[in-house]
Amino acid sequence: MQQEEKSRIWVSNWLFVGVAMLVVQVILGGITRLTGSGLSITEWDPIMGAIPPTSESQWQHAFQQYQQIAQFKYMNYNFTLSDFKHIFFWEWFHRLWARSIGIVFIIPFVYFIIKKHIKSWMIQPLIGLFILGGFQGLIGWIMVKSGLNDENLYVSHIKLAIHFIAAMVLIVYTLLFALMIRVPQREKVVNPSLKKFTIVIIIILFIQLLYGAFMAGLKAASAAPTWPTINGMWIPDAFGNSPLQQSLFFNKITIHFIHRTLAYILLILIIFWYAKTTNIKQSQWFSFTKQLAIILVCTQVVLGVAAVLSSTGIVLGKFGLFEWLAELHQTIGMLLLLTMIANSYLLLFRPAQS
Repeated sequence: MQQEEKSRIWVSNWLFVGVAMLVVQVILGGITRLTGSGLSITEWDPIMGAIPPTSESQWQHAFQQYQQIAQFKYMNYNFTLSDFKHIFFWEWFHRLWARSIGIVFIIPFVYFIIKKHIKSWMIQPLIGLFILGGFQGLIGWIMVKSGLNDENLYVSHIKLAIHFIAAMVLIVYTLLFALMIRVPQREKVVNPSLKKFTIVIIIILFIQLLYGAFMAGLKAASAAPTWPTINGMWIPDAFGNSPLQQSLFFNKITIHFIHRTLAYILLILIIFWYAKTTNIKQSQWFSFTKQLAIILVCTQVVLGVAAVLSSTGIVLGKFGLFEWLAELHQTIGMLLLLTMIANSYLLLFRPAQS
């Protein structure tokens, strides 16, 4: 194997590990949200914050800080220090994992430059990746700040959605860069119409994930725990009861309806998309990712229905069936987006120039 090929494998594998760690970070964010842990750490300390409280006095100080916000005063007022330590762990681990990602990116970056595995054309995209990563941390803190007050029990669902979509942009960026380095030109497929179709699906999928984040932030699953109708209605009347902007971004039932409808649309589109790929066999990469897409979208719909139906069993502070299903639902949604992004990369509008 030539040195150039070895370098591409090393760097792309490093980026694929980064993608996996970023996906885990979003999963940890979901667990943090579902356990109600996101507001347990009221300070942003990028350096010393990696170390949790180590003494009784430090734990008491952290608990006292939490007791100043609305979530404790109006919802978790019966919390003991032991209860607080439980929610503190998940938020701390979520932040620790983010720091670990930074280390996993920075140390190999320096090593690969020294060993000349990273070529000059890779440096600028990698700097962009580091900037996006730092920006994501800032967005996360802005989101947390929206809940550190005497009024809100949770963070703003709008800022939660921005934080989630920004994370997905970072993961997509990293994945595309890894594919650019790793996938040989012979594995790409020239099919302009299918490429356009794939891009349309990705746009709808991004909107679907955005509304999924709204659903999560507003705790909207239990607002309509029925299927196939929404509380007995095929089209809820919520649209006519409030201004359009309020309805689209703040009304739980409307958001629920949009999220479900987009799921059905995506299921139909991806089945149709998959049917159009059956004769494409020249790319092993595409043969795998197209199969994965149809499996993931079907799984995603089933998990979504199951999560909604199980939302009647939500118990505050408990991680039960609904929470497991909701977490799996979010994870499969992320993987579906990444799979369609890979499909889009493998499809070309025109033959690549040699």
